[in-house]
Amino acid sequence: MSKNENDSYEVRSRSSANVYQRAAELQVAPIRGIDFSHLSQADKLALLQQILKRKIHGISFSPYLDGQSPGIHISEQQIRERLTIIQPYTRWIRSFSCIDGNQETPRIAHEMGLKTMVGVDLGEDLEENEAGLANGIALAQAGHADIFVVGNENLLRQDLTEQQLLEYIGRAKEAVPDVPVSFVDAYFLFENHPAVAEAVDVLLVNCYPFWESCALEYSLVYMKEMYRRAQRVANGKPVIISETGWPTTGTPFGSAVPSYDNALEYFINTYQWADEEGIEIFYFSSFDESWKVGAEGDVGAYWGLWDKDGNLKYA
Repeated sequence: MSKNENDSYEVRSRSSANVYQRAAELQVAPIRGIDFSHLSQADKLALLQQILKRKIHGISFSPYLDGQSPGIHISEQQIRERLTIIQPYTRWIRSFSCIDGNQETPRIAHEMGLKTMVGVDLGEDLEENEAGLANGIALAQAGHADIFVVGNENLLRQDLTEQQLLEYIGRAKEAVPDVPVSFVDAYFLFENHPAVAEAVDVLLVNCYPFWESCALEYSLVYMKEMYRRAQRVANGKPVIISETGWPTTGTPFGSAVPSYDNALEYFINTYQWADEEGIEIFYFSSFDESWKVGAEGDVGAYWGLWDKDGNLKYA
């Protein structure tokens, strides 16, 4: 895990109302959602497959193959091949970049009948920001963005100021007035930056009990609290969980333990709640991505429902 990423997760933990800690201190019984104690592994796998068969609302999508990382050019064929794997199981995809070939993803996804949350990746490279924003606006104007996202976790990483973000969001809204425009960040940062919450058309919040050291048994109630906090600052705007997930392998992060079973149960609980309350959730992620080890430690490579080769982990 890099210093910047590690600092970001420390900020995330310090800034949140830690439901897990409060529950532990008060000796509240763990709230797991579904009682898995009487279910066999085959039963749990069948539940997950039923959820996928019904199609989840959305999933994060990056087309990289093993050994690839952001900065290389991605071919349309590769994008199409990777989308074909997940297309039967989701209604929406969320993309993260509009440069290096990634700008072809929304068009191809629409051809496959998928809706698109199109992301422009912003950072400290202002020239690259301009290229991505121009491509993203062109995609939205051509009708390939159902939601247009300008920036991802820039407040968490502290690589852009609030004013810079507001200017990017304003330019996007002016260019594509008929498309909902938003920005993605950790749920609590919309509390800390009400001007950003006011500027967007829909709140897109990342909710990761794992990265706040929450044990699995408290993770569902914790995610619900994250979502409610975002609702309280949304002023009636829609709130979508733009990322949540649990890794299958790696080093524990406090009380949060990566494992195949924990990831399986987290996914089932997440979509049981989503179905019950009509919550729109984009799961993170489609595929395991080895390049993320550099930023997130060993767990970074193992957030996918599918492995790096495109095989469903929960077959």
